Amino acid sequence: MPRTGRPRAFNRDEAVLAAMLLFWEHGFESTSLAELRTAMGNISAASFYAAFESKEALFRETVDRYNSTYGRVMESFHDQRLAPKAAIEQGLRRTARMQTESTHPLGCLLVLSGISCSPDNQHIQEMLAKEREKNRGGIKDCIERAIAKGELPHTVDVPMLVTLFDTFLLGISTQARDGIPFEQIDAAITLLMSVWDTLAGKKEN
Repeated sequence: MPRTGRPRAFNRDEAVLAAMLLFWEHGFESTSLAELRTAMGNISAASFYAAFESKEALFRETVDRYNSTYGRVMESFHDQRLAPKAAIEQGLRRTARMQTESTHPLGCLLVLSGISCSPDNQHIQEMLAKEREKNRGGIKDCIERAIAKGELPHTVDVPMLVTLFDTFLLGISTQARDGIPFEQIDAAITLLMSVWDTLAGKKEN
């Protein structure tokens, strides 16, 4: 009689981590099922589909894994215990350090893994855009809190300031992939935050 109920011949956590690193390095479309199965422990196609259903479902799981691990460097954007300026600055500096570390692919998975997709995978880009929007929303909340607390003037152009910080945040990925060191990006963050100080200095009495 054939045996039933055999345990999977791979460690699911390790397999998801391996898949996440591949998607992070090469992107969703450029990462093939064959490459995934090899990196995940040379698992069979049957084991892959039994465990993850599809490449897209696996990708969504790896995005969740990224958000709960490496992506946590941006949690400060949503931490209302921090002063608004400190929350933005801390998030930028922490993500810059993480994205330039050599222990994993450079840049941000949420930015790079779906930067270009065929029309058939447009929904992957849209899914990643929604993930990035969470950080943009956190930055917006910080700015609005600063205005409410009188740390920034009510005349501040909120959408413009959000775009300024979010554009810098997204650009870190390209800088990291191009080999720009953390120290240089960190110095740029210091200059960027001086914009906040300039605006704060123009508060109405």
